[in-house]
Amino acid sequence: MHPDATTLRGRAELLGTVEGRLAAGGGVALHGPAGIGKTALLDAVAATAAGRGELVLRLRPVRSERLLAYAGISDLVSQLPREAAAGLPPAQRAALAALRQGLPPRAGGPALARRLVLPLLLARTARSRSVLLVVDDCQWLDAESAELIAFAMRRRPGPRVRAITAQRRPDAAGHHTDIARPQESAVGNRAGATRHRESAAGNDAAMSQQRESAAGRRAPAARQQPGPGHQHRAARLCPAPVHELAVPPLSADDLTELLEARGLPCRTASRMHEASAGNPFLALELAAAVAPGPAWRPAPLPEAARELLRERLAALGDEVRRTLLVAALATEPTVTVLLRAGRDDAVRELRAAAGVVRLDGEAVRFTPPLLAGVLTEEAGAEERVEVHTALAAAAVDPVEALRHRALCSGRPDAEVALALAEAADGCAERAAELYLLAAERCPHTHAAQRLDWLVAAARAALTAGAGALAGRAAEAVIAAGAPAGHRVRARVVLLDLAGQGLADMGETFAAALAEAGDDPALLAPVRLRLTWAAFLSGDPNAAEAEAGRTVDAARGAGDPTTEAMALSILAQIQRLRGEPRWAQTLRQALALPATPAPDWLHYGPRYMAARFAMVDDRLGEARDELLKLLVVAEQDRIGEARVEVLRSLSEVATRAGRCREALRYAHRAVRAAQHAGLSPGPTWYTAAVAELAGGSLTAAVGFARRGVRASEQEGDTLYLRRNLHALGQAELRAGQARAGVAALRRLRELEAESGGADPMIVRWHGDLAGGLAALGEHAEAEAMLAEARAAVHRLGDHPGLSGYLDRATAVVLSESGQAESAVRLSAAAAQHFAQLHQPLEQAHALLVQGSAERRRRRYAAARVAIGAALAIFLAADAKPWAEQTERALARTESNSAPLDLGLTSTELRIAALVRDGASNREIASRLFLSVKTVEATLTRVYRKLGVRSRTQLSSRLPAVADLTSNV
Repeated sequence: MHPDATTLRGRAELLGTVEGRLAAGGGVALHGPAGIGKTALLDAVAATAAGRGELVLRLRPVRSERLLAYAGISDLVSQLPREAAAGLPPAQRAALAALRQGLPPRAGGPALARRLVLPLLLARTARSRSVLLVVDDCQWLDAESAELIAFAMRRRPGPRVRAITAQRRPDAAGHHTDIARPQESAVGNRAGATRHRESAAGNDAAMSQQRESAAGRRAPAARQQPGPGHQHRAARLCPAPVHELAVPPLSADDLTELLEARGLPCRTASRMHEASAGNPFLALELAAAVAPGPAWRPAPLPEAARELLRERLAALGDEVRRTLLVAALATEPTVTVLLRAGRDDAVRELRAAAGVVRLDGEAVRFTPPLLAGVLTEEAGAEERVEVHTALAAAAVDPVEALRHRALCSGRPDAEVALALAEAADGCAERAAELYLLAAERCPHTHAAQRLDWLVAAARAALTAGAGALAGRAAEAVIAAGAPAGHRVRARVVLLDLAGQGLADMGETFAAALAEAGDDPALLAPVRLRLTWAAFLSGDPNAAEAEAGRTVDAARGAGDPTTEAMALSILAQIQRLRGEPRWAQTLRQALALPATPAPDWLHYGPRYMAARFAMVDDRLGEARDELLKLLVVAEQDRIGEARVEVLRSLSEVATRAGRCREALRYAHRAVRAAQHAGLSPGPTWYTAAVAELAGGSLTAAVGFARRGVRASEQEGDTLYLRRNLHALGQAELRAGQARAGVAALRRLRELEAESGGADPMIVRWHGDLAGGLAALGEHAEAEAMLAEARAAVHRLGDHPGLSGYLDRATAVVLSESGQAESAVRLSAAAAQHFAQLHQPLEQAHALLVQGSAERRRRRYAAARVAIGAALAIFLAADAKPWAEQTERALARTESNSAPLDLGLTSTELRIAALVRDGASNREIASRLFLSVKTVEATLTRVYRKLGVRSRTQLSSRLPAVADLTSNV
C-alpha cells in the first residue's frame, strides 16, 4: 500500500471477520490484486495482537528475494526468542544455526532436523505467550522457506499459534511462486550459500532479476498461468482451520473519504472510484497526479500506477492478452464482437482473465477501466492496425466499420474525414467521437470544416456526458485561432463543464464576453451562464440583473429557448425571495416555443415547473412530468440533465413515502454524476435525503457532510444550504442536538445573507425550532416559528406548510411542558399530511402526538398514536424512522413509562445532574446551555414535581442510573 494509505476506511466489517476467525484459532489467508489494501489490514491485525501482548512474527518478502533460498525462514527464526532454542537436540541446534545464517542444506544436517526446527520453536514459544505469524506478499516468499513454514503449520503447532497471510490474485509471479519441491533446487542452494556473502548474493540476485526482466520483454508465451499451488500458497502457510477471504474494493463513499482526507477536492475524489475500480493504491496514485486545472482534464497516468497495471496484465498468456486487446479497442466490447473478430476461444480466455475483466451479461468490462488504456498503449502500432482491421470486418454497423478503418491510420485523409463527418451528422449517439476523429484526419485544405467539426464534437460530447472529450475539442478550437463565433461556442462548452464551479471561471467569462462583442446571438448564452453563476454563488441581485440582460439579448437574437431558460431561473430567484410574481414569470417562460438543448433540459421551464409542483406538494403532477423528462434524458445520454431529473424523482418519491424508489433514484444519480465528472454536492444532498427516509442515519450524515464540503469548495451556496439542512436533520435524529442546531443555525445565517424568504423551498425552520426546544432554548424556538408563519402569511396559506409548522410547534410545546396543546396541533398536522398523501410526514406527526401523550402520562393513547406511526413507516420501508418509532413505542410500556414524571428530555437531563450534585454553572457547561436557561428549566421542574429545593428534587427522583434513557 501507499505509505499514506494505511488508515483503514471501509474495512471495519472485514477486520471484524478476520479478528473473529483468528480468535477461534487457525489462520486467515487474504487475497486480492496489488494495491487493494491487504498490507493495511495485516498492519491493523498485527498492531492489535501486539497490543494484547502476543508475539507477532512478521515476514515481508520482496520480489528480489524470491530466488534467495531460505531468506524468509532466516528472518522468521531470528524473531523467535532465544530461550525457545534452549535444550534443543544437537541436530536441531545445528539446523537452526544454519537457517539463521541462510546456509545451504548440507550445512544444516539432516533434512528432517531442519524441518522440525520451526514446529519445535513455535510450540515452545507458545507455552508462555500466544504467537501470530503475519506473512505479506506470499508470492515473493522463496520456495524453500515457504515449504518449511507450510510443514510447520501442517504439524499443528497448537491453538496459541495462529497466522494471517496475504497474497496477490491474479499475480505476475507465475510459476516462480509455487511452494518448493521437497528437495531444494540448485539455484536455491547457491542463493542460500551466499546469502551472507553480500557481494556474491547481490550479483546472483541482480542476475536473476535481469533474467526475469528479459523474460518479461520476450514473447508472452514464456508466461504461465498460475497453477493450483500458486493459488493456494497463502492458505498453506496457515495452521488449520484456514479461512480464505477476498479483500474487496473500497466502496465509492469510503474511497472518496480516503482521498478527501489527502486533500483532494470532492469533485475530483468522487470520480476516482470508477477510474480505480475501488483500488485504494491506484486511486491515491491517480489523485497525486491530478494537477490544478479543469476537473474534466484527465491527469497523466503515474508510472507507479502504470507498473501496477502492467503486472496485472503480465500474468496473462499471449492469446488472452490478444483477446483483451480486441476488447480494449472495440467501441462496446461484447463476447459476440470478440467472436466475430476472430477470437474463437474468447469465452475461455475471458474466464482466464478474471480479475482483469468481468462479464456484465454479454458486455466485457475492464476492472479498472484504465487497464484497457495501458493494454492499448503497450501494444505495437502494427498489432493495433491488425485488430482495427479485424473489428472493421466484424462490424455489423457501417458507421462502426468506418470508425475502425479510420483508426487504422493517423494520416490526414480528406475522403475519410468527410465520410466520418457525414456519419456523425446521422448518428447522434456517437457524433462526438466521429466529429473529433474527422477533425484529426482533416488535411489543411479543409481547415474551415475542421473547426466546424471540433465545435460540433465539443457540443455533442457535452450532451453525451463525455467531459474529457468535450474539453479536448473545445480547447482545440480556441488554440486554433478560430473565428469569434467558434471561440465563444467553445468557451460556453468549457463553462458548462465547470458545473457548480462557475465561480472560478472568471477568465473564461471575460474572454467569451469580449469575443461575443455586440452580437446578441453570442451574448445570450454567455449571459445565461453568468446568471446561473451569480445564483449559485448566493448573489440573487446580480443573478436577477444578468437574467434581465439574457432575456434582452435572447429576444434580440430571436432565441426563445435561451429566453425561456433565463425566465425560468428568474422565476426561481423570485420564488426564493418570496415574491408572488414568480408564477407569472414561469407562465411567461412556458408560453415560449422553447426547445432547450438536451444538456440544458434541467434549466428549461418544464423542469422548473415540475420542481415547483414538488415544492407545492403536488407530487403526482411533479412525478408525471419528471418521468416524461427522464425518457428524453435517458435516450440522449445526457449528463447533468439526466442527473438532475433523477435527483428530483428521488425527492418526489421521498415525500410520497416510496422510500425504496427514492433510494434507487438517488444512488443512480450519484453514480451518473460520478461517471460524468459532475459536481457531487447536489447528488450527495439528494442521497442524504433519501437515506434519512429509507436508508440509514449514518449514511445520511456521511452524504450530507461530504455535500457540505463539496459545496464549500465550489462556492455553491444553494446546495451548501440544502446539505446543511440534511446534515442538521440527520444529527438531530441521531441524538446529536447540539451539532444539529449548529448546522441549522449556519443555514439560517446563509439564507439571511442571500435574501431567501420562502420557507417551502428548504423547510428547515421547524427542524431548528425542535432542536432549540430540545436544548431548552424555548424562546428562540418560538421566535423561529413565528418568523416562518409570517413568511407563510405573505405567500398565502398552504396546507402542507401549515401542517409542517403545526407539527414543529407541537414539538416545542411538548418540550415546554404544554403537552395538551401539543397533542391537538400534532393530530391536526397528521390529518393535513394524510390529505396530501404524504405518509412519512403524517407518521412523523403521529409520532410527535404519541410523545406528547406520553408526557401527559396517557400511555394507552401514546401507544395508539405511535403504533399507527409505526405501521405507516413499515409500509413505506422507512427503516430509520421505523427504528426510531419502535424505541418510542417501547418507552410507553408499563415498566418504563412512569420514569419520565412528565418532564421533557432537557428537564430530565438537568434534574439528573442536580440529583448528582452539579451546580447550575456546571450543568450549563456540560449541556452547552446558558446559566439562565438552566435556572428557568429548574423552575419548571420544581413546579411539575411539586418540590421547592434541590434536596426535595433529589428525593423525588427515582433511583435509576440514567433518567434520560427514557427520553
